[in-house]
Amino acid sequence: MARRNLFQPPPPPDADNTVAPAEEQKGRFPNTGAMSGVKSTLKDVASNAVREISVDVIEENGPKDRLSFTDAEVAALAESIKAHGQQVPIMVRPIADKPGHYKIVYGRRRLRALRTLSIPVKALVRSLSDEEAILAQGQENTQRLDPSFIEKALFAAELASSGYEQAVILDALAVDKPMLSRMTKVARSVPKAIIEQIGSAHGVGRRRWEELADQIRGSGIDLKQIAAKIRFDAAKNSDDRFGLVCDAISQVLKPEDAPKPTPSSNLSIKLSDGTALAELKETAQGLTFKLSKSETPEFAQWMRDNAEAELTRLYEAWQSEQKPD
Repeated sequence: MARRNLFQPPPPPDADNTVAPAEEQKGRFPNTGAMSGVKSTLKDVASNAVREISVDVIEENGPKDRLSFTDAEVAALAESIKAHGQQVPIMVRPIADKPGHYKIVYGRRRLRALRTLSIPVKALVRSLSDEEAILAQGQENTQRLDPSFIEKALFAAELASSGYEQAVILDALAVDKPMLSRMTKVARSVPKAIIEQIGSAHGVGRRRWEELADQIRGSGIDLKQIAAKIRFDAAKNSDDRFGLVCDAISQVLKPEDAPKPTPSSNLSIKLSDGTALAELKETAQGLTFKLSKSETPEFAQWMRDNAEAELTRLYEAWQSEQKPD
């Protein structure tokens, strides 16, 4: 599927702590003549109008991009809407075989709050395909919610199990294939029930989730059984609950079950034309690069002159990757 940005940059947050989606890009409908141009314009205007819809005709099923929000969060948002009104519309799409009914695209928390108030919801109605709805949902959340690594990993896993193509998932989460592979590894290794008990864990980055997944895979431990003995209610937040799970696993794992150090290995790096560029040697004590002065003398000299700057740049790039998502 070709990439399509469904939103322009969002305006500042409003009273219910969300950002309104902007109009869809112009030119979505082809202009094949004066009459079709008028029809397209009228269709654009109608699609961008905010409607009031009964909360009873909106279904909430479909892939979820966030871990469950609490009753307290819903209640707080409901109070804000009660005091200031619903400042930002949700997005829905019509259900083809149920006239007058809609399926939510995004804005589940706002919809849940409005249900408690028993008042109609302000909504943008879009006739979107399943793929377009997923892209809209992913883009809106990336711009507004900044979901955590594990929330994005679960969203990716749910999309994959629902049959969405990899290209759609990559666009919806705005990630590359290596990152999607890491998300998939974690989502498959850590039981969903445990992740839901931990929560969004915004302070826990990708690396720590991967370490947890590595500990679980192949260890034979029953994480659900371990988690059943953990007092999650004693933790202050989801980051602390993650720590409790890690500590419990460490106590159960035997020394021989602990992750093994990477064995010594050599790697020859060659260019596409077969020219030997470098040799990488790894031992328990360190990692060594050996550049070939005979095959690439000019590059070897350049690296000698720029080694400090280049290695510092690579280290800083690695550091930024380790920051919590």
